[in-house]
Amino acid sequence: MLAPSAYSANRSLVMTRSKKTGAPAPETTNILAHWHDAVPHDRLAHLVKDATRALVRALQMRLTEHEVSFGHWTFLRVLWESDGLTQRELSAQAGVMEPTTFAAVKAMETLGYVSRQQRPDSKKNVHVFLTREGRALKKKLVPLAEEVNDIGVAGLTKRDIQIARKVLLTIIENLAADESCSDSPTRRVPSTRELGRLIAEREEALGDA
Repeated sequence: MLAPSAYSANRSLVMTRSKKTGAPAPETTNILAHWHDAVPHDRLAHLVKDATRALVRALQMRLTEHEVSFGHWTFLRVLWESDGLTQRELSAQAGVMEPTTFAAVKAMETLGYVSRQQRPDSKKNVHVFLTREGRALKKKLVPLAEEVNDIGVAGLTKRDIQIARKVLLTIIENLAADESCSDSPTRRVPSTRELGRLIAEREEALGDA
């Protein structure tokens, strides 16, 4: 948690930026008020979520200047490092459901960022390859993400950032271990279709009650 003086400075910075742009920053102000005034000791999961939301918003504002959505950025950054993945592999690395990947890849193909191809030795899988335009976006978009990261960690020391990385990586490892050690067949992440079916069944049961 920020010290009162640091919080005041941070709030002033938010308001100063708002005056410079001529637009208020109500969402940012509300988030800061929640953490510093309303519920300063709320769960860490909520803090991570709010930090992620702030980073995503900052990057999306910049991506919009190049007419690229944050959803497409998620897949592009994976393909820049591992071009030619299958749609299933792309889903796994991007951390999204396969139907979402299918819809995004189809849209990105229409925009000319990627092409879908089957390899001669494997007709079963569809591989996603970057086009020249898709590869060229890397030089334009990566600096925007780096800029957001630099803004996000302004005022932090290298030691602060190392500790933050260690904390977040430990959280990821602990939760991954918890998931892999679970013996309950119901404690798992369902597909979007299955989740929709479960909710529909629940709604139907409540309606009949």
